[in-house]
Parts: sequence; C-alpha cells; structure tokens
Amino acid sequence: MSVVKELIREEKNGKLSFGDYTLTEKSKKSDFAYKGDSYKIKTFYEITKLEKNGSFVYESVPGTAVNDFEANSDGVSFKVQGKEDAQITLDLEEGASYDIVIDGTDAGTMATNMGGKLVLSVGFDGDKEVTVSAKKA
Repeated sequence: MSVVKELIREEKNGKLSFGDYTLTEKSKKSDFAYKGDSYKIKTFYEITKLEKNGSFVYESVPGTAVNDFEANSDGVSFKVQGKEDAQITLDLEEGASYDIVIDGTDAGTMATNMGGKLVLSVGFDGDKEVTVSAKKA
C-alpha cells in the first residue's frame, strides 16, 4: 500500500482510496464522482479529511493514506497507513454502537456521540498498513 498521489481514486475492486501524508503543503481535490456522490479530499502531513456531498466522512490527525475504504449501513472498513500514530474520526450512525477491530485485534465496542462521530486511535509500525473496521453491534 502506498500514498494516493492523485489524492483520491476508485480502485478496481470498487472501493475508494484517498490521502497523501507525505505532502508538505495542503492539497485538495473537489467534485470527485463516486457511486453517484460527490467527494472532496483535503490532505497533507498534518491532516487528511474526506467529505461526501458536503458532509463529513473521515478525518485523521496527522494525515494518512487510506485504501479500500468502504462504508455502508452496517459500518465502515479500510486500510490505513501513516508516518506516525493517528487519531481517526469517522461519521457513522448517531447513537449506535460499533464493534471495532484494528489490525485483527478486537478493540471493543464504542458508541457514537450525538453527532454520529466515532473517534479511535491507530498506531503504526513503520510503513505497515493497518486494517480497521467498525461494524454495527
């Protein structure tokens, strides 16, 4: 896995990849069409943020590269890579609980806040990607 030099793209498997944490200056791409929706990505070494139709979807501090991102009514799954440990915020269903699995390890069940946000931390070991899933409990 590597950074997404074009900032955002649809993979052959139909999933979404985005983000480039190696950039030293903010970069963004708007109006990326994917499955009937319009996406906007802002990314560089300090932050990666994804929006769908003007609404928040994903944010990491510091910036990350995300591959095979897939969100549906049951939750979200993706592979993420970064230069240093990151705090990731996801927009999910308000007031719902999700089973969190990070790199194959059960991280417990977490509930979203009143705005539907779920915040988790991901640690990185060099360039190794980490698989994250949040599935509705």
